[in-house]
Amino acid sequence: MRTPMHGSEFSRNMDRLDGGETSPYEPQIGSLPENNFSKDDLENVNKTGTTTIGLATDEGVVMATDMRASLGGRFVSNKNVQKVEQIHPNAALTMAGSVGGAQSFIRTMRIESNLYETRRGEHMSMQALSTLAGNLLRGGPFFIVSPILGGLDEEGHHVYSIDPAGGVMSDDYTVTGSGMQLAYGVLEQEYTEGLSNEEGKQIAAHGIKSAVERDTGSGDGVFLAEITEEGVDIQGHKDFDDVL
Repeated sequence: MRTPMHGSEFSRNMDRLDGGETSPYEPQIGSLPENNFSKDDLENVNKTGTTTIGLATDEGVVMATDMRASLGGRFVSNKNVQKVEQIHPNAALTMAGSVGGAQSFIRTMRIESNLYETRRGEHMSMQALSTLAGNLLRGGPFFIVSPILGGLDEEGHHVYSIDPAGGVMSDDYTVTGSGMQLAYGVLEQEYTEGLSNEEGKQIAAHGIKSAVERDTGSGDGVFLAEITEEGVDIQGHKDFDDVL
């Protein structure tokens, strides 16, 4: 697996449940290194300036992101970045912030979810998955990452915003990234309870489009993720007219 390194060692404080099993709220793969980035180093880091959206519907969860990555916030380095990934049979995670940190975080979350299922014979609940995400961000090497976690379990449909310090908040809808003010304005006006997934995708795409029109860190299309009991379906669209 990983060679132990100095820094935050999650395994040293892992809680024990009855029967000697490790807590579902802590990572199971051992220790992770801390990052050593200075402020100057971050000037040359690929970042997803980004707008990402997650919202709950009556049928599941809808998530949406733009497609742009920038270098130091000044230059568009990639126009086709998929910023939403499946990490669990019925859950997905968006990325906002450092591209490297976000990609590493998504891989780690996917590994932890698979390990949990293999060892316990059941899927992680959204509460366990969100708490694990917060714990990893609070102590791990994932620098400047502000993800949204969305998914389904036996208790219902869930959307969580997770800040870089590990704070976890649940809501009916949430937005992260540099275009969040613009997207929030759309959701505040258009989101209502009882939406279908198709209606949710329309609203989420509209929110991304609004951000893309004014936020220089967001652009180049939209990825839409639809999460239902059947699984996670992710589709990319370069033209908003294909969705709206």
